[in-house]
Amino acid sequence: MFFLKKNRLVGLDIGSRTLKLAEIVDTKAGSTLKNFSTINIEPGLIEEGSVRDPEAVSGYIRELFKSTKLKDKNVAISIGGYSVIVKKINVQTMTEDELHETIHFEAEQYIPFDISEVNLDFQILGGSEHNPNQMNVLLVAAKKEMISEYINLMKMAKLNPRIIDVDAFALQNILNFNYSLEEENIALIDIGASKTSLNILKDNVSEFMRDVSLGCEQINDKIASTVGCTIEETEAIKLGEETDLISAEDLKEIVDSVVTDWCIEIKRALDFFYSTYPEEQIGRIVLSGGGANIKKFLELLAAETSAEVEVINPFQNFIIDSNRFDSSYLEQIAPQAAICMGLAARKIGDK
Repeated sequence: MFFLKKNRLVGLDIGSRTLKLAEIVDTKAGSTLKNFSTINIEPGLIEEGSVRDPEAVSGYIRELFKSTKLKDKNVAISIGGYSVIVKKINVQTMTEDELHETIHFEAEQYIPFDISEVNLDFQILGGSEHNPNQMNVLLVAAKKEMISEYINLMKMAKLNPRIIDVDAFALQNILNFNYSLEEENIALIDIGASKTSLNILKDNVSEFMRDVSLGCEQINDKIASTVGCTIEETEAIKLGEETDLISAEDLKEIVDSVVTDWCIEIKRALDFFYSTYPEEQIGRIVLSGGGANIKKFLELLAAETSAEVEVINPFQNFIIDSNRFDSSYLEQIAPQAAICMGLAARKIGDK
């Protein structure tokens, strides 16, 4: 296979339970998946996006790279959670250079942290629909402490972090790569182990974001408290392995109660969006993360929101070597691979 000039980055998704790695290469045939691999890590090493044990996590990262025999050390990673704020704001019309000079003053009223504690970035979206003298700007603020934490983690793993993205933007990136987005409002919802992220796109621009402390670990915790088993055993039970520890009826009741809570929180967030944009309607919800594999959740969410609910396939528009990758495995892992693939689709020099 003939590889074109390399300007891609290795996508590394640092989840609280699983690390995921993806490598995409450009060939004459198109964008091709070259590497995809995961490794589970011990519970508690990463909590709410914060790396509690950098030495242990960096060891897992090195092990993951070693298992794939990957030599490239240039990576794209992402952060999320309550240490990251993404907000669409309106400011007086000015040039990008002028906004660079004033963004700290503009941001102060929107950021719930001391402005000296955050790194700021922005993207000018265009003129305001409501005021000809103003423009829309997407403001991103991330705590310096968290960014330093992840940079140090990469150094410990002997990697070069070329891009530090936001989880929600990595998801949006892979959605754009794989799907034809018409002029419709789409809710991107990622249900991870301990965090659920909601990103509402209006005309393919992030209009509203919210993170809530809900995730698949809630199911594990309820199973563990019901039958008194280990984390490993609860994970196996949740994934459908046969067991005498809990009946199918009790397991169904646990899953149903947790996904009902998820739907209530998501509906609450959507209602807030509707209160801001009463004329708008969200007709499509795209799910990612481990929670996207729960059929009951999809059914209940569709019923509660009256929207079309689908599970993302981040591999859809990539060339996949069937001799190298098991298609049934990629289908199963697809929702959990979305952030990782969105990072791997980034290139050196991207904004």
